[in-house]
Amino acid sequence: MSNPSVIIFGATGSIGSIAARVANEQGAKVFLALRDVNKPIPGLSPDEERERGFERLQADLTDAESIKAAVVKSGAKRAFIYLMFGVTDGMRPVIEALKSAGIEFVVFLSSSSVTVESTNKGDDLTTVPPSDFIAFSHAQVEINLQNTFGKGGYVAVRPSYFATNTLQWRSMVRTGEVKLVAPNVSFDYIASSDISRVCAGFLVRGPKSPDGSPSPAFVTLCGPQMLSQKDALAAIGKALGKELTLKGVDQEEEGIEVFKANGIPENIARDLVRKLISRSKGNDRLYADDLYAEAVANVEKYGGQPATGFAQWASENKEQFL
Repeated sequence: MSNPSVIIFGATGSIGSIAARVANEQGAKVFLALRDVNKPIPGLSPDEERERGFERLQADLTDAESIKAAVVKSGAKRAFIYLMFGVTDGMRPVIEALKSAGIEFVVFLSSSSVTVESTNKGDDLTTVPPSDFIAFSHAQVEINLQNTFGKGGYVAVRPSYFATNTLQWRSMVRTGEVKLVAPNVSFDYIASSDISRVCAGFLVRGPKSPDGSPSPAFVTLCGPQMLSQKDALAAIGKALGKELTLKGVDQEEEGIEVFKANGIPENIARDLVRKLISRSKGNDRLYADDLYAEAVANVEKYGGQPATGFAQWASENKEQFL
């Protein structure tokens, strides 16, 4: 069987860029779909890009016709996409454009919040409430993928809390004082490289798991250790060899301003702050123990390597905080 041709939308992003490189290393012909075709790809020099046979194509996930044109030109049968926040149609035009242009299998970067909201309801995506903005937005895309591509035509990769979310603290880390909403609340801090390997694996294999069985409709991923935000900040300080002062924030409006100052849109900031404060006052658990253990194991099961610990991630990425 010939090596697969895949198209990566969002190839300059933290997940798409690594997924593109890994899929290429695993033998896929990779097309990089970019809004700006002159934009550099993180971790990929122009020389490497040419030598390894990558090809760039102009496409915008808000423009269905550009998506069709890019897919047709590439001849790709598999695609990687991510959520465009702010859309109200669950990216249906995008998904239909992919299908009509010849894509047979889609890897969608979703969110573990979909699992949290639907796992006790028979994984019924229609039960995800609009009040959970992040979960609902991703669930709507999954519903459209289900309706358009059907069983075996897509997989939703649902990572939990990205380690790179701590880069929102970068400007505060530089000053030495970091404001955190509900600093005792814990997250799993999954590494982008772990998520990307799982996505790349599905792009290369298509609708198959590593053991040859059919791919699932979704895969939830978590980092290997739940850490409080306070402990995560301490790990960053240790990696930098720098003493950092923590200031806890427990008021909603102040918390929203902290997130907005670090580049988060207000609607997302409000959703995040409410969840953080709620968790700080109640049961600080995202998952049942068995679900969390399965999500950690999925990183190696579908990506081929054990999940990366946060201390290791902080050490490997400390320059990004400087």
